Amino acid sequence: MRIRGVVVALAGTAAFAVPVACGGGGAYSDVVGKIRGTGQVIVGTKWDQPSLGLKAGPGDPVGFDVDVARYVVAKLARGRPVRITWREAPAAGREALLQNGTVDMVFATYSITEARRPKVTFAGPYVLVHQDTMVRAEDASIRNVDDLRGKRVCQVPGSNSFKRVADPPPDGKLDLPVVAVPAANYSDCVRKLSDDELDAVSTEDLTLAGFAQQAPGLFRLLNDPFTDERYAIGLKKGDIVTCEAAEQAVVEMWRDGTATRLLRKWFGDTGLNLPTSMPPQERCS
Repeated sequence: MRIRGVVVALAGTAAFAVPVACGGGGAYSDVVGKIRGTGQVIVGTKWDQPSLGLKAGPGDPVGFDVDVARYVVAKLARGRPVRITWREAPAAGREALLQNGTVDMVFATYSITEARRPKVTFAGPYVLVHQDTMVRAEDASIRNVDDLRGKRVCQVPGSNSFKRVADPPPDGKLDLPVVAVPAANYSDCVRKLSDDELDAVSTEDLTLAGFAQQAPGLFRLLNDPFTDERYAIGLKKGDIVTCEAAEQAVVEMWRDGTATRLLRKWFGDTGLNLPTSMPPQERCS
């Protein structure tokens, strides 16, 4: 069973000052200062993940992460108008995009991990999700994660999901012997799954549900979650002022019902058990 074009992938007090470029208008010591001083911000999101961050034409990307970004930016701006410039933030490039100033903030299925902490200041998390696995609907040989032994599993550069399956803790989980099949991104994983070039795609359940929604009946989620993944806002390392302000925005997003509404908007028809409460917030560092 084959499909083509499942998605269209285009291709407090600060610990120390972090200069933030602002397009010829000087520099600010933090992103929240740039937003309030210039009315502009550059946000990195995924562009190939349905229901999370998908750019399928000339307009802005759409999805849950995009809507969360809009909410948080509006709160940081304190009601002032802000022009958001969207940039694609593939998994392998998120740290570099923040470090070199190409983007100011990243909302891109960005899980907090110990390996990433030295490179990124994480605000949040804004939602707790779980890693699951998607297979072809007719494949009866894989019913739970233990059945992945010896199977061909997709591996995306910069994503921690393959490590969760194949490696031991701390950033791994299952330590299963699997065959890695490289792919450019998760839309490429889904294409290869459809074309029988691999046996399983394992990553966060929201990501998998978004792809499954686009091709009803072709894929099956195992509903066998095996991790807790904390999606957070990525900031340049050391931008504590913006981190603390963004975390307060996340608290307000859950308190006023926006987070629940956005989850239902994008994933209400997927059959997933959606999060119903805010995850514990990290200490900004």
